[in-house]
Amino acid sequence: MARLFGTDGVRGLANVDLTADLALRLSRSAARVLASGERPQAIVGRDPRPSGEFLEAAVVAGLASAGLDVIRIGVVPTPAVALLTKQTGAALGVMLSASHNPMPDNGIKFFGPGGDKLTDEQEDAIEAGLDAATSLPVGEKVGRVREDLTAAQTYVDHLVATVPARLDGLRVVVDCANGSASAVGPQTLRALGADVVVLSDRLDGWSINDNCGSTHPEALQAAVLEHGADAGIAHDGDADRCLAVDANGTLIDGDHIMGILALAMSKAGTLAHNTLVATVMSNIGLKIALDQAGVSMVETAVGDR
Repeated sequence: MARLFGTDGVRGLANVDLTADLALRLSRSAARVLASGERPQAIVGRDPRPSGEFLEAAVVAGLASAGLDVIRIGVVPTPAVALLTKQTGAALGVMLSASHNPMPDNGIKFFGPGGDKLTDEQEDAIEAGLDAATSLPVGEKVGRVREDLTAAQTYVDHLVATVPARLDGLRVVVDCANGSASAVGPQTLRALGADVVVLSDRLDGWSINDNCGSTHPEALQAAVLEHGADAGIAHDGDADRCLAVDANGTLIDGDHIMGILALAMSKAGTLAHNTLVATVMSNIGLKIALDQAGVSMVETAVGDR
């Protein structure tokens, strides 16, 4: 039988491959594998896909029935779930999203303690425990559920604090893919002083990744030229990746972005261990360019699909 977990969580056609029953069993098994101690917590976020609403309900039910207190943080970028998992000391985090894939798809991505991605061994243990017969807590030991509507702002504040320079005087076009970046993306850029032109920021759920965002950057390229912008940014549906466009409307892909940042940080002496960590999907040209500049590159097997 094929492995349930792919390169970045469990994904499939919502309500066919990825059902509410599977979501409940996955979250309950994840609780058994990842949580320990008295009243552990879990963070749950999602992108705006309509299927995310029933899948979120199933995940929350699975976690709370396993004895975890659940904090629902609503529609947020995937990295916000990782951040809040770390900041709150939660036992695990869950993001409901199929990233750049079409609206009918969805996915469940787990984060372990500290907001870290799961190891293959942890994923295998969760999958192996899907149908385990175990007793569930009762009475005061069942989990409670609450919302934290400040999570998105917490993430914005974190992003702003990590940027080493203001963006005053720059005009930036941002394509939010009608997804998780629709509020957070423009808000962050404006907080940094940029003049922001926004594309595809609908949160209706139906329009996510529909001829927009990082898989369809043509509108962004045109908008950068139309508005005389200095740069453009195209997010995917859950805003854990982006493509960039320069002032001439030329597409700058992920390898170029990483290369530009690595070389600049190396020159400034701020690149840890003078090393860039990339996935095996990165082009060999990136490694060659970094080697020529005396910067190391380490490849990992973790990617997104």
